[in-house]
Amino acid sequence: MQGVKFLTRDKTKFFRTLNKRVNDYFKENNIKKTGNWRLYTKAIFMFALLIVPLVLILTLRESMPAWAQILSMITIGIGMAGVGMNVMHDANHESFSSKKWVNKLMGSSIYILAGNDYNWKVQHNVLHHTYTNIQGLDEDIDAGRIIRFSKHAKWLKIHKFQKYYSLFLYGLLTINWAITTDFKQSYHYLKRKLSYGKFPNPTTQWTKLIIGKILYYALWIVLPLSLGFVWWHVLIGFFIMHYTAGIILSVTFQLAHVMPNTEMPLPDKDGNMDHTWAIHQLYTTSNFAPKNKFVEFFTGGLNHQVEHHIFPHISHVHYKKISKIVHETAKEFNLPYNEYKTFFKAFAEHLKQLNYLGTQPKTV
Repeated sequence: MQGVKFLTRDKTKFFRTLNKRVNDYFKENNIKKTGNWRLYTKAIFMFALLIVPLVLILTLRESMPAWAQILSMITIGIGMAGVGMNVMHDANHESFSSKKWVNKLMGSSIYILAGNDYNWKVQHNVLHHTYTNIQGLDEDIDAGRIIRFSKHAKWLKIHKFQKYYSLFLYGLLTINWAITTDFKQSYHYLKRKLSYGKFPNPTTQWTKLIIGKILYYALWIVLPLSLGFVWWHVLIGFFIMHYTAGIILSVTFQLAHVMPNTEMPLPDKDGNMDHTWAIHQLYTTSNFAPKNKFVEFFTGGLNHQVEHHIFPHISHVHYKKISKIVHETAKEFNLPYNEYKTFFKAFAEHLKQLNYLGTQPKTV
């Protein structure tokens, strides 16, 4: 797509070697590459974080104090992010279960996040996972004009201050999905005939999108209003929920790609990249807090972003185990394996990168 071509021949045979070693790991231990009981148990927990507080708010409206309602909406936001990273993400990569119908069902949980499965699969599975960190193709590093995530993006004076305001804007991620992003993406993706798998019927896609939005707002806006909640209380709660989820999801992504140790390569004038697709992932992706059990649990293994990008069809519950194989193989082939030992170190480095990208480029 777009005339960009990765090298098809790897003289070092890095990926062939790595792929064999990872496949041998699963064969020797007689385990599937998809999810297991740990993932399914965690899925129940994440859905509970999302649903239980909502039920309590709706049923205890008269007796629940304002602070408890605010805390509940924050918890729902945490649950939204948890479902997104642990359930929806694996399912839409077809790694949650070996059964297609289960993946499809769990993948549909994106509608709880105010998203759309077709749009997400195109943006994430096709554009982001194929053209990782390539300006103009990977939409995950395109925040419009307000934030500069790539050194190849146009610099504006406002970017001098992005290290201060970017974090506040991160919280708007899922709110944008709910209001505008999905409609814009469907229009552009359908027009460009992009898809992950079979191209959908445009009428069907627009129908699903519109019905999905109606049901979404019926649940989070209309239902509370019909039960007697004050309209501005509903809107404040809606904002708190989305802002919490948006912050978590955005930060998790940025710590994996917009970092000092990740590259933002561009193709040459003929559209050729310097590396094969698998090696490209090593240069453009970074792990963080690999030994932090809480981070690994809550982010759905997305702190092992290197493993995820090279093996997106393997469930995140296996990333910690195969990370040693990936690390050792990359070292053996003298290739980068980007990693920050702690979450706070990675977060601090991301802020430094925002500052660097916000500095006016020197002109020759």
